[in-house]
Amino acid sequence: MKFKEVAVVAGGEGAGYSRGVAAADYNNDGHTDLFVAGVYRNILYRNLGNGKFEDVTEAAGIKSDKWSVAAGWLDYDNDGWLDLFVVNYAHWTPEFDRYCGERDRNLRVYCHPKYFEGLSNTLYRNRRDGTFEDVTIKSGIGAHIGRGMGVAFADYDNDGRMDIFVTNDNLPNFLFQNRGDGTFEEVGLQSGVALTNNGLPIASMGVDFRDFDNDGLPDLNITALAGETFPLFRNSGKSVFLDATHDSRLGPLSTTRSGWSNGFFDFNNDGWKDLFTANSDVNDLIDLFQPTHYKQPNSLFANLGDGIFRDVSSDAGFNVSRAHRGSAFADFNNDGRIDVVVSALGESVELWQNVSPEANRWLILKLTGTRSNRDGIGAKIRLGNQSNHVTTSVGYASSSPRSVHFGTGKLENIERIEIRWPSGTVQVLRNVATNQVLEVHEPSKE
Repeated sequence: MKFKEVAVVAGGEGAGYSRGVAAADYNNDGHTDLFVAGVYRNILYRNLGNGKFEDVTEAAGIKSDKWSVAAGWLDYDNDGWLDLFVVNYAHWTPEFDRYCGERDRNLRVYCHPKYFEGLSNTLYRNRRDGTFEDVTIKSGIGAHIGRGMGVAFADYDNDGRMDIFVTNDNLPNFLFQNRGDGTFEEVGLQSGVALTNNGLPIASMGVDFRDFDNDGLPDLNITALAGETFPLFRNSGKSVFLDATHDSRLGPLSTTRSGWSNGFFDFNNDGWKDLFTANSDVNDLIDLFQPTHYKQPNSLFANLGDGIFRDVSSDAGFNVSRAHRGSAFADFNNDGRIDVVVSALGESVELWQNVSPEANRWLILKLTGTRSNRDGIGAKIRLGNQSNHVTTSVGYASSSPRSVHFGTGKLENIERIEIRWPSGTVQVLRNVATNQVLEVHEPSKE
């Protein structure tokens, strides 16, 4: 649980006003590369494999012409090479000088998003030679204008192709359904995830796209500001999502909080994914004119296994109020429990070690593709009644390891694990012992 700052030595010290990060092996050389999204300054760092990174942004064909907030890696065409999706927020220039707030009290605050013209997001196709092609327009992504904040990927309709969900700030969210021919159809409204049940857009920010109710279908959770709740959309399996925010109790539990990054992970290893949210209001002066707080503690909502969540934030020890933003999830000390690292504006990063006392067991899978992309991103895993998929895109402007964690309760042995690789290969593992990190290689084509 000890870390050393090596950014400058490694060549990743950064430039400009950076916002989000996406980690994955885009060139299939076995080393995790980094993409950093920023305000008119995106950076692609290629991992040289010797502890150093090289800025290859221009050589790779990556543009820096927008206010980018976040990004994520996916193989949308299933060709074995990871493509890049960049989330763009709004048109802004340094000359923008509108006064927002209360002049008579000398309270100047961030302007409402309605004063900023939205942008389309950007999709880059991996050419397999270290360069990328901007396919934003021909893929259909460029036809949709929003104020993007977060992105997550999952095959929500179970057709073997990764779909894309984008949260928008005070505009309807996007669900881009992968048609399989290099194009996408935006189906957020008809799928029930563009708006909440009251028909209004909210300040959607972080997102995670995973199966929380163990029915084999990826669901959606979104963070937003106080009074808007943290919406939960349950996948019905018919290309339609149902708003489960209040049925799950997340509505009343989250209505007084403002959330940013989030993640569905099984923190007590009981076989059900719990929900973590990194919290803080967006307005640093809100304490002066509303009954809420700018700095807030993080939240943990325990999944009781019956579609209901319970707030266990205090029991979990989350009592530090800061301007939290990003979060990442990993088993940092190799004890089978998922830990959390959280960023905070103007203050130190928080590293929360999971010390859950339950004696439940676990299994972590690390997949390596041979016909699929090397990271196995997009692979779907079924373990008993649980399902998950390989992704590094979790939360808000954040990235987590590609390893897939399962809590297994008291089970010492898993009878059957099914892995569906992006290439279409189906691999079955039998009689797998728990309490281990298992490395799995995709079978080569026979």
